[in-house]
Amino acid sequence: MMRIVDGDVIVFQGDSITDAGRDRADEKELGSGYANMVAAWFAASCPEKKVTFYNRGISGNRAVDVSSRWKEDTLSLKPTIVSLLVGINDTWRRYKTNDPTSVEAYETHVRDILQKTQSSCDATILLLEPFVLPIPEDRKEWREDLDPKIHALRQLAVEFNTIYVPLDGIFASVCPQKPAAFWAEDGVHPSAAGHALIAQTWLQAMGITTEQ
Repeated sequence: MMRIVDGDVIVFQGDSITDAGRDRADEKELGSGYANMVAAWFAASCPEKKVTFYNRGISGNRAVDVSSRWKEDTLSLKPTIVSLLVGINDTWRRYKTNDPTSVEAYETHVRDILQKTQSSCDATILLLEPFVLPIPEDRKEWREDLDPKIHALRQLAVEFNTIYVPLDGIFASVCPQKPAAFWAEDGVHPSAAGHALIAQTWLQAMGITTEQ
């Protein structure tokens, strides 16, 4: 069943993976990543439907950053569908700048986002799982930090009855077909193929087939 209807307002939120180099001077510009691919594929598949897409991802954001700007950058747009991908910077900062985010803090900030959304509007919520691929070699150490955050996010998805897109598992499942670098050269930022995989999975979660 297709979950997108005529008149929907869809907001993509997150970090650099969502941001994807968007022009912030243009409020309708979607960047070059999965958000733009979702909108383009949907327009081609359902040209009769009038749906508005916004990208409000900001590179470098952690869950606390997204939570702090949620009202201004998300709820003010009166969304009917909210897509959130955040968490990899909560892990990355631990290893890059010795600035860790605990599992409890991550869970608290995402919970705050979900509570704000459900108390303010009747939007459908998609939680996209943060992911890391095993390239370069040191990314394998990140699993110790990221895996508990993924588990916490899955529990929140159940508690708040959201749609859940298990990107970490999906990327793991395609790495045997093509090396990890094919999907994300640094293990974090997707290639064009990686973004396409996210877009395809996103659309399928919303009941839209990408098969020809």
